[in-house]
Amino acid sequence: MSLLVWGSLAHWVLVPWLNRKSTFEALFILTIPHAFRHIGMVFLVPGVVAGPLPESFAAPAALGDLVTGLLAFLALIALRNTWTAAKPLVWLFSIVGSIDLINALRQGDMWMENFGAAWYIPTMLVPLLIVTHAYIFIRLLSKESKNVTM
Repeated sequence: MSLLVWGSLAHWVLVPWLNRKSTFEALFILTIPHAFRHIGMVFLVPGVVAGPLPESFAAPAALGDLVTGLLAFLALIALRNTWTAAKPLVWLFSIVGSIDLINALRQGDMWMENFGAAWYIPTMLVPLLIVTHAYIFIRLLSKESKNVTM
């Protein structure tokens, strides 16, 4: 349901607004939620999750989120300062982040009952991250014009 809501809101509100922005401005805004992906480190914190998550899931999911968050923050700095490396950094963070999400989703549903207080990550944050990754890729692949359609 969250994927439907985030996707609809992005289509109705975010994309029309981003269409009036430059590519760097739009990518900056779409990258912001990913700078908070360090939140995935809670998978490693005892007491936050209801039961111990298997190390084969918890460590890659947590560290993948941390690396993605750091890359996203670096991309934000590059975009804000209009570095020539800004777009390659956005590509890098978004590819790494997408692979991380795909890997976590591939195995995460097996452990949902153990997520405990971290349930909001797969139910609320992951759908937002999926939607913003999709729009980042669309914006990166579009011509340098301001408008993006979806």
